[in-house]
Amino acid sequence: MARDRKPLVWFAAALLFGLSASAGRGDPVQVNTIRDVFARLKTCWKPPPPSQANGIDITVIVSFNRAGDILGHPKITYESEGATDNDRLMYRVAVMEALQRCTPMPFTEGMAGAVAGRPFAIQFHNRKLPPQPVEKRAWLTPKIL
Repeated sequence: MARDRKPLVWFAAALLFGLSASAGRGDPVQVNTIRDVFARLKTCWKPPPPSQANGIDITVIVSFNRAGDILGHPKITYESEGATDNDRLMYRVAVMEALQRCTPMPFTEGMAGAVAGRPFAIQFHNRKLPPQPVEKRAWLTPKIL
């Protein structure tokens, strides 16, 4: 009888090993909404370090096929107007690297059919905004009577 259990024990051990290996692999989370597409792209974005380029805003239009790969060629449609040629080059490279890191996009079956061939305008922001002035008004300051 113990002989009959031995293959079962080996099968159970192999099954547990396989499950733990696949769980540790970090299978990508399926992209099911447009919001998920932008969230995933945000995790792939790594702007150039400030020591190499000034922060700029850049927008790229890209389309995906059903398998989540880039369809055609991404097109840069906007760059901050005060950017130097070096800044533009560094940010264009960073955008293309972000797209490469995120593709193929792991679309769900329904999302793959919905977005295939449709253009996405993706904005990458890295400009440092000036600090907002603190508004001071006479009626907002406390008065001691």
